[in-house]
Amino acid sequence: MVANADENAVAGSAPEVVGVGSRRVACDGVGGALGHPRVWLEMGEANFVVCGYCDRRFVLRAGASGAENELLAPGVWEGPGGH
Repeated sequence: MVANADENAVAGSAPEVVGVGSRRVACDGVGGALGHPRVWLEMGEANFVVCGYCDRRFVLRAGASGAENELLAPGVWEGPGGH
């Protein structure tokens, strides 16, 4: 991950782009036998982060504050087939 990089400069061809409301997200490669260990990713000052295992790109949704709510765990992405 390139620190403080422009989102478009490193966009490349991510296999999947996921809009999230938190700057902290979890990724397990959609889980199951084809997944990978769950990792927690931090966006820092950027508006996106890329998973080092599966290259899934998590992008902070427009208007989202990025704040976390530990009770609701908004950073945990449980999309199609996950967890």
